[in-house]
Amino acid sequence: MAFRGRVWKFGDDVNTDLIIPGRYLDNYDPAHLAAHVMEGASRQFAGRVRRGDFVVAGRNFGCGSSREQAVIALKHAGVSAVVAKSFARIFYRNAVNLALPVVVSPEAFAVFEEGEAAELDMSANRFVSYDGLRVAAIEPMPPHLREILDAGGLVPFVKAGLKKR
Repeated sequence: MAFRGRVWKFGDDVNTDLIIPGRYLDNYDPAHLAAHVMEGASRQFAGRVRRGDFVVAGRNFGCGSSREQAVIALKHAGVSAVVAKSFARIFYRNAVNLALPVVVSPEAFAVFEEGEAAELDMSANRFVSYDGLRVAAIEPMPPHLREILDAGGLVPFVKAGLKKR
């Protein structure tokens, strides 16, 4: 699984209210949520993010509430993956369940610049700039979680498993 896009950087402790502010949770339509994604941290992000782009962050990305809408907003806005030093556990699990790749990389935040074009290769466990000059290792995702991602999320994964019975 490989993705290509631009890097958007956010720091430590980016909580779910920064990803999708609570005032927008009156409408769960994915397009509505995507129109306001990351608004609490960057007013320009939602209007400038392109399909395939990456969010690269520091520690504890997705902390705060357990709202799945944070993942839905990122995914529907076109974010192909979130690469961070660490994740809040509930965000990490919501992302896997909804098929948004979440990748742990202790060094990516320091290696990449905002706006830089990069490729994330989950099979080779690396995040590399287009020019090949900057590389950050990524931690391999556990196989059982990769299976859920590859299936398109938890619901399709379970449905496929039930059909095999």
